[in-house]
Amino acid sequence: MITIDSERLWKRLMQMAEIGATPKGGVCRVALTEEDRRGRDLFVEWSAALGCTVEVDAMGNVFARRAGQQDQLPAVLIGSHLDSQPTGGKFDGVLGVLAGLEVLETLNDHQITTQHPIEVVSWTNEEGARFAPAMIASGVFSGDFSLEYAYTREDKAGNKLGEELEKIGYKGAQPVGGRPYKATYELHIEQGPILEVEEKKVGIVTGVQGIRWYDLIITGKETHAGPSPMSLRRDPVVGAIPILSAVYELAQKHAPDARVTIGYLDASPGVRNTVPGQIKISLDLRHPKEANLSSMHEELQMIVHNANADGKLDFRLVDIWYASPVVFDEQCIKTVREAVEVLGIPAMEMYSGAGHDAVYISKVAPTSMIFIPCKDGLSHNELESAEKEDVAAGANVLLQAVLRMADGRPT
Repeated sequence: MITIDSERLWKRLMQMAEIGATPKGGVCRVALTEEDRRGRDLFVEWSAALGCTVEVDAMGNVFARRAGQQDQLPAVLIGSHLDSQPTGGKFDGVLGVLAGLEVLETLNDHQITTQHPIEVVSWTNEEGARFAPAMIASGVFSGDFSLEYAYTREDKAGNKLGEELEKIGYKGAQPVGGRPYKATYELHIEQGPILEVEEKKVGIVTGVQGIRWYDLIITGKETHAGPSPMSLRRDPVVGAIPILSAVYELAQKHAPDARVTIGYLDASPGVRNTVPGQIKISLDLRHPKEANLSSMHEELQMIVHNANADGKLDFRLVDIWYASPVVFDEQCIKTVREAVEVLGIPAMEMYSGAGHDAVYISKVAPTSMIFIPCKDGLSHNELESAEKEDVAAGANVLLQAVLRMADGRPT
């Protein structure tokens, strides 16, 4: 059985991490910056050295293609992203891209040409740290966003995505989407603590949690903190307290897979000695099953409705975003299961709690993901870390899964 060169992959990861390196050991390689350009250039350089044909589409997605014995057949796609958070880590996204290159180089080492061609992709602006929404380039590829919409997204300084893409030289000529794939795989750090806690080396990802975002706006009446008796106040914080408790109870009711997060509370005017006139609260509900997520949505609406029984406050629940749960392709998942089994790697099946480019790509091609542990489940952080042996385990599972799909048999 062939295996990847773990030292070579690790060396590439560390070399890429030098681009945008931060003092605390992380990276700042935000989309469509000079650092992003340099990372892309290095990926293109490495791809060309492996004999790949490199193409760039109009969203700046970079595809490195290794020809197959029957090159007209749909390719097997491997990939993720090279952009990072402003204070990101060495492995988020980049692992999936460079492990893809390592798969190709391993095939070169053993002079193996698969029946199907294999492509490695780096998707543009997965993080959404500079241009919102996240995963926009894979979303254009899947047809969920238009190219015009993507080009007009602006960063905080008013710079447009399309103009910045052109500025770094990666506004390609190829159309976005329409590339047929037999299967697609994305290797990624888990970005959570489950694999580490369960002492597993690989996560066989079967799908991605659905997500619902809301803003809850409770309006009362601001007044002086001293002279106003408690019984006469219209204090929106008082209205928020039972709602927050009930929202967390939703997670218990739909356990163990439900996730509830209250990430933002803003009382206005935000003065120490003034009863606030309004409080704005962000709510994030997640579940891998559509039925549960729908129930959580309906129950949340009832919670807010019931909180307004005395009519002293105004409650407004605003839907911000909805992403339905994703179930990955069973055949792709099967190849990952088989790869784990033949390699004898401790593994478990799991859902992804975070969004990835695989979410959009799964709408247009059979898709699955492979996770490896990251220390303390830490990601989007300069201290993000992964063990070299776990990186190698994930890349070897990727190699074996891709061979099963591209050749129909393990090698």
